[in-house]
Amino acid sequence: MSMSYTSSTSVSREAATYGGFVDALGGIATIVLAIIGLSGVKPDILASIATIVFGAALLIQGGAMLSEFAETEMTPDANVASGGGGLSALFLVGIGGIVLGVLALLGIRATILTGAAVIAFGSALVISSSAVWQLLTSRSVAMRFQARPVVVRFIASEVAAGSAGVQAMCGLSVIVLGILAVCGVFTGPLTLVALLVAGASILLTGSTLTGTMVGFMRDAPAASTTRLG
Repeated sequence: MSMSYTSSTSVSREAATYGGFVDALGGIATIVLAIIGLSGVKPDILASIATIVFGAALLIQGGAMLSEFAETEMTPDANVASGGGGLSALFLVGIGGIVLGVLALLGIRATILTGAAVIAFGSALVISSSAVWQLLTSRSVAMRFQARPVVVRFIASEVAAGSAGVQAMCGLSVIVLGILAVCGVFTGPLTLVALLVAGASILLTGSTLTGTMVGFMRDAPAASTTRLG
């Protein structure tokens, strides 16, 4: 049983680490594309490509968070509230964003479709912020922190609260910018700015931070050895 549990958690850790790395690259790529578009280099095409990239990044973030939830729930004394709503939003909006981005890239009402995708992205960021909070403040994770120094626990608590809060605020900003863009107020620039904010959000508070924090909270190697024994 111990060996089986350890093997499962190892696979989950590797999946979350890989997912966090790729989703960080997606955030960086979205930021770069948005900045280039804002500089005047084919903004419509770059907005469509950035929409596709960010949609893919949301899918990867959802997968990485799902891996972390699965690992946390497999631990002893786990009591994690379901983050299904937030994770479902990430998957559905990610797929929808990719589809809308492809259609926009083909020239089908590009400005309207990218603006609609941006609004959906912002909504997904707001909804999934609660899942980030649940993951970082779960009972099983908190119990693993009991052996850590007080300063470490304080920093982790502040980062957990800040992560969810910043993601929610970025999501709200993206929604507002997307609505203004769809209404025709500086449609191109505001869409790119919204994608820039969304990319920064997923880079700073997405599954990269989640994977880092949960990894930081895990048992020390000595404790792992004891369990295996």
